[in-house]
Amino acid sequence: MSDTAAADAAAAEAPAPAAATAPEDPAAPADGAAAHAAVEAEPPSADHTPADPEDTADGESTVADASGEGGAADPDGGPGAEPPVSGRGGVGESPAGPTDDADAEAEADADADPEAEAAAGTASADGAAEATPQLSEAAAELAAQKIERERIARRKAEREAPVEAGAKLSGTAADLLAAVRAVESGGKPPAAFSAPPAPRSPSPAPAPAPAHTPASAPAPAPHATAPSPDAVQSIRAVLARGGAPESLAPQTAAALGEDAAAQLVESPWRLLAVAGVRPTQADGFARALLGAEATGPGDERRAAALVSWLLAQAAAKGHTVLESPTLESALAQYGVPDPAQALEAAVGEGAALAFEEPVGPPVADSAEGEEQPVRILVGLEGSAMAEEGLAEGLARLANTFTDPADWDEAATGTGAELIRAAAGHGLVTHTGGEAARAEPRALLAAAREFGLRACLAAHAPAEGAVTVAGLLAGAEGPGRDADGQFALDLLLVLDAPQLDVETAAALVESVPDGARLVLSGDPAVLGSAGPGRVFADVLAARPCPQVVSRIPDPGPIGELVSGVGVGELNQVEAPGKEVVIVPVRDAGEAVHRTVQLVAESVPRAFGIPADAVQVITPGHGGPAGTRALNAALKERLNPGPGRFGGFDPGDRVVHVPSAGRALPARVVSADAQGLHLAGAAGARIVVPKDRVESQVRHGWAVTAHQAVGSRWPAAVVVLPGDAAQALSRDWVYTAFGRAERHLSVVHGVDQALPRAVAEVPAKPRTTRLTGLLQALVASAAAEPR
Repeated sequence: MSDTAAADAAAAEAPAPAAATAPEDPAAPADGAAAHAAVEAEPPSADHTPADPEDTADGESTVADASGEGGAADPDGGPGAEPPVSGRGGVGESPAGPTDDADAEAEADADADPEAEAAAGTASADGAAEATPQLSEAAAELAAQKIERERIARRKAEREAPVEAGAKLSGTAADLLAAVRAVESGGKPPAAFSAPPAPRSPSPAPAPAPAHTPASAPAPAPHATAPSPDAVQSIRAVLARGGAPESLAPQTAAALGEDAAAQLVESPWRLLAVAGVRPTQADGFARALLGAEATGPGDERRAAALVSWLLAQAAAKGHTVLESPTLESALAQYGVPDPAQALEAAVGEGAALAFEEPVGPPVADSAEGEEQPVRILVGLEGSAMAEEGLAEGLARLANTFTDPADWDEAATGTGAELIRAAAGHGLVTHTGGEAARAEPRALLAAAREFGLRACLAAHAPAEGAVTVAGLLAGAEGPGRDADGQFALDLLLVLDAPQLDVETAAALVESVPDGARLVLSGDPAVLGSAGPGRVFADVLAARPCPQVVSRIPDPGPIGELVSGVGVGELNQVEAPGKEVVIVPVRDAGEAVHRTVQLVAESVPRAFGIPADAVQVITPGHGGPAGTRALNAALKERLNPGPGRFGGFDPGDRVVHVPSAGRALPARVVSADAQGLHLAGAAGARIVVPKDRVESQVRHGWAVTAHQAVGSRWPAAVVVLPGDAAQALSRDWVYTAFGRAERHLSVVHGVDQALPRAVAEVPAKPRTTRLTGLLQALVASAAAEPR
């Protein structure tokens, strides 16, 4: 089809999807869009919802400065600005975000080294060898790490006062310091830091979890156990003494527990555990409580809290661990005088865990004087335990079957290859686009015909599927048996790229011995909202058959999205206006055109009601972010005073009950219980009044992270000028792929769109799962059956 003159102007210098602008009225000119400047070193803004990694584009913070001066951080520097964090430290980005090093970006985006071994433990060689004489080498390493964590727990229980800054350390903590410094200087870590080899034997299967309590089940939401009024009052008193807002008391109690007040008195920097608090604020709070003479940038308590905070910020960007040079660089940026020693002390006190991971091909045992190069990784206990448990669970499933089942009669037509793979293996991966979801469904139908208890789970509500969150909670699906494991023989998981390590670990550990697990998804979409790159790591480790679908996504939208997936923004023929480009000059025009498309053009041209048109934009803030677009769309589609906390009956909303979940719903009413919503398939949801602000947003416009896993008859993707720096190939692929019948692109980023598709891959994540899984599978394969 031929482009209009406007579309030609928008795509004059680079290929773009073929388009025809809808017959809207010209938009009134508006002021230029504000420049997009996301400061990734800052924590999410106060209105950040857990499922929205893109919220960092807002650059806002409503948390008052603990020193009493308040105000949002200045992204351009100045008195209120946090120092930028530099330094990459190898694979993965710094806590402040990616660097500008294109080579490092490309290297980090590649799959993990296929020869990588499991990360080594931090226990002594003798102790680990004695503790696990019959385990495989990989299992011995994991056992050694657990021994070290027990030592840390005992030390923390016995400690009656904080360790003085600069106190001499020994044992594993000293080994870590020596190893880190050796890595920095180009040398090799001391042998004492490495876990010992152990006799190879099959790794034992993890012990079954207690009934209805999977070992790695997601932690309960902070509000699950409300803090006592006395505890909250004590916290308020301490916050007031330190000049911090007393309104932070409930969040502080949720983050630190009932004894939060005592923890803050002992170490005021523990306030960093509260979402939205920045180091400069915690420093001001500490000065107010302890006095300037009693505090300093080298205080060991401050350094330990900073290590935990930096790792938490990294987890919000998807990392499960960071390399020690990256952490040291970040600590130096925050004024810590001896970052290596501070990191050593933090590990020694249990604020973080250290791991050793081989780099490059294995060094032969016979090579005299040559040692295996390693990198030192540091992470928080939660992600580390989840990653290790996940690796063990996946390895258990991968080694379940030795003889294939006879499913040949069902292995015909759609899904035949996937059916054959699942017949003989306990773990299978399956990749493909939206149309390829028919293949797991064909396997589901075949398994049920054979009398197997089979279940299909998805990230977002989908026809014939339960949600992963509902399955884990026991609210959906087959339920659990007496041992706490799923009562099923086959579990198929769609949207596998959306699994973070903790969710995946809980899921895998709940799959019983003798059952099959199929992980299916599109590797090109945005990754999980939580830490980890589970699906990509499993694909890189190759522990099981990998079935690649050959079913292409149909039509002009499918052709366009497939091109984006390989880095090409192609012109596509769209005779039925399946793809339309709407060029805009600025953010004001982008909002005007978006409202016009949703309310008039798409319903009139395609018969798709406005309620079935989804707007997708890169961020929440800015003149054309979700807030501005939702305000304009509400005014046009469902005007009202917002008498229910900003909402009215009939409003489209997104309910975010926990991190990584964004459920579409509609407001029904409100009463003393809270806000009443109608969710998928008419499910009724009541959001308590005190959680409405944090869990509910208007939903006519969402981010791509909120939209992943769902599709709509029509989608309008808004690309305002200030969004250019936020675009990447996986973002564009995900956003464009949410449309089934029609896609409109409100285009204001000029050449930034084709450049993002061609040159900006997904941000790298530093994880351990690939190496752990490869080592466990290799160890099991080496054992005689």
